Amino acid sequence: MPREGDVITSQPVQSVDKSGGKVQGMFAEIAPRYDFVNRMLSGGIDILWRRITVKRAPPPTTGAILDVCTGTGDLALAYAVKAGPRVRVVGSDFCKPMLDRGIEKSAARNVPVEWLEADAMELPFPDNSFDLVTVAFGLRNIAETEKGLTEMCRVCKPGGKLAILEFSLPKNVLIRKSYLWYFRNVLPRIGNAIARNHADAYSYLNQSVEEFPSGESLVRLIKQTGFDHVDQFPLSLGIATLSIATKPTIPRQPNMAGQKVTETA
Repeated sequence: MPREGDVITSQPVQSVDKSGGKVQGMFAEIAPRYDFVNRMLSGGIDILWRRITVKRAPPPTTGAILDVCTGTGDLALAYAVKAGPRVRVVGSDFCKPMLDRGIEKSAARNVPVEWLEADAMELPFPDNSFDLVTVAFGLRNIAETEKGLTEMCRVCKPGGKLAILEFSLPKNVLIRKSYLWYFRNVLPRIGNAIARNHADAYSYLNQSVEEFPSGESLVRLIKQTGFDHVDQFPLSLGIATLSIATKPTIPRQPNMAGQKVTETA
């Protein structure tokens, strides 16, 4: 029997191809219209979710922030605007066309962010480099999720934070059914048409969300990779969830206790 918070769908989900070449090529193709399509399909609510992320996991007064799988850089830019001059903000992604959009936005807004082409499973940073590590709508795109989380833990300083903003499935059955119908039947058609892509990126979106662990399953995975004290904040009736974890100051064996769930937005 599934545990509360695990992914539940009303139909079987095919295993999603998350190989590096597949994901990289898909996002490279949709990069020019990525921001426009996302704003249209979400009604702009993703902007609110990022604001909540910055509020719930605020930047340090001094130090460094790494936004992994930064895409076109929206979360990295949000942190750079909020952070003080003594905070270094780095946005990394393995898809250069997506990074190029972030570079353009950073220059247009005169917001300082360091942009780096890098694989989330092999981050090119020393251990314990960042006070805060974030990832927004990108964790489920990493070919080996556990390896990506392990790398995030490695580069996070002891006592530092991890913030994961990701799509999830609502627990309410009626809301979940309506959401899945939109996700499976409306979003892919509109998204693929407007983005003018041939890689079915927006079909991949709903498939990857349905397959990705959420709730308790995600909490267990985060703790298995070395983090602790995982708090979860469901957003907008649970169609997205913000998970915030802490890297222990003293390494210890992970346990499954201590999850806190709070409804937000």
